[in-house]
Amino acid sequence: MDRPLDITIIGAGVIGCAVARELSRYHLRVAVAEAHPDLFGGTSARNSGVIHAGFHNAPGSLMARLCVEGNRLFSDLTAHLDVPMRRTSKLVVGFDDEDRAHLLSMLERGRRNGVPGLKLIGRDALRKLAPAVAGEFALYSASTGIVDPFQWTWALAENAAHNGVRFLFSSPLTAAVRRDGLWALTVGSRTLYSRWVINCAGLFSDKVAALLGLTGYQIYPCRGEYFLLDERLSSLLPLPAYPVPNYRTGGLGIHLTPTLEGNILIGPSTEYIDGPTDWRTTAPTQDMLLREGRRIFPSLSRSDCIRAFAGVRPKLTGPDRGGYDDFVICRREDVSPRVIHLIGMESPGLTASVPIAREVIRLLGLTEPLVERSDFDPIRERPTALRHLGPAAQARLIAGNPDHGEIVCRCRTITRADVAAALSGPLPARTLTGLKYRCGAMMGRCQGGYCQTRLVALMEELAGIPREQLLYGPAGSRLFPGKVRDV
Repeated sequence: MDRPLDITIIGAGVIGCAVARELSRYHLRVAVAEAHPDLFGGTSARNSGVIHAGFHNAPGSLMARLCVEGNRLFSDLTAHLDVPMRRTSKLVVGFDDEDRAHLLSMLERGRRNGVPGLKLIGRDALRKLAPAVAGEFALYSASTGIVDPFQWTWALAENAAHNGVRFLFSSPLTAAVRRDGLWALTVGSRTLYSRWVINCAGLFSDKVAALLGLTGYQIYPCRGEYFLLDERLSSLLPLPAYPVPNYRTGGLGIHLTPTLEGNILIGPSTEYIDGPTDWRTTAPTQDMLLREGRRIFPSLSRSDCIRAFAGVRPKLTGPDRGGYDDFVICRREDVSPRVIHLIGMESPGLTASVPIAREVIRLLGLTEPLVERSDFDPIRERPTALRHLGPAAQARLIAGNPDHGEIVCRCRTITRADVAAALSGPLPARTLTGLKYRCGAMMGRCQGGYCQTRLVALMEELAGIPREQLLYGPAGSRLFPGKVRDV
């Protein structure tokens, strides 16, 4: 990178990757600097994967407008990027007169935001849609859906890389100096020179903003814990089911969300914490998840929980106030020249990721001449996977490449060919969790009990990563200190 970059994006979460893809439409030299060793290092890999409709957000807010726009665009975008999604619809269930008043308020808010397909339904309609869900009535949202958040983030990043964006991992921003019309950015062990910077640093966006000259913002980390349920319950919950939320807490309540693979998520909780990477799960909160989850899903049993995990929201409202502030997407040329800051990008950031990116393009275009590329390729295709095919197609696939017939992960029917595909391409996996989220291994009932050692061996064999250097996920998470013996 001898020539200065046009734009450096700080952060490769779902929004940073969406910004990278949108910028790759233009004749620009773009790089993404990410602190983690791979994709999926933060909030984008620790959420419910819901495509929100937009009735939770304040009318007139940027959050509401971009959420509704993102929901509308999602079907076409996921088709272009070959990402699985499903329009499930959604229920927000109530039990008493106070709940009904809240649901009517949400209905009115959604109509003001332009959300289609909202209506209040009674107990009979609720039972017909979801017989296992308790409640006397519900707000029904037809446009809500679910998406695989890992595949969505990966697809945005991979398509951006395919169109020329450079991704630099293990590259946290530690210093920034404005010099001769350029930003000199210290990212990891290198210095980048860039005309523009886009701050997409999520939980660290306030710190990055301060490095780039913009002070006055504070991110309050807010942890949400989840349970992941076994696939055997999948038939009982065909669509997300939420309680009436208490917006004061800064969350949407303990809800249940089906995943595209057939699991169900319970959560998230809402707990302000001190550190942005405190992903602990705690016994009291797990007990609370089960207790609250049973209010609307009485058949819930602890024995069906196969994993607990947590994510952290980057909130702009602290514990003394709670609730939500609007997205901050701004330019402040007086103190932070040629920087666009994205701060407090919590839910519905995944739903709104591409409209957020297009808002960045709009702000950039106010002073930067943007010339579209004629060779931009908006299409990305997922690697063909055995588990998505019928018997005849599976036989043809295996005949063409026997690696498709070697099962590595039994729970999810992940093959050696699936693993090889995740270890190649424009942005290959370089950590065990990076591999997990790309191909789906270690995400079934046994949570890696069968396949983890096989995945490690394949990363060593196919990607050339020595086991002593292999990371589970974050920097410093080495799995093996050395070898006991050679076999």
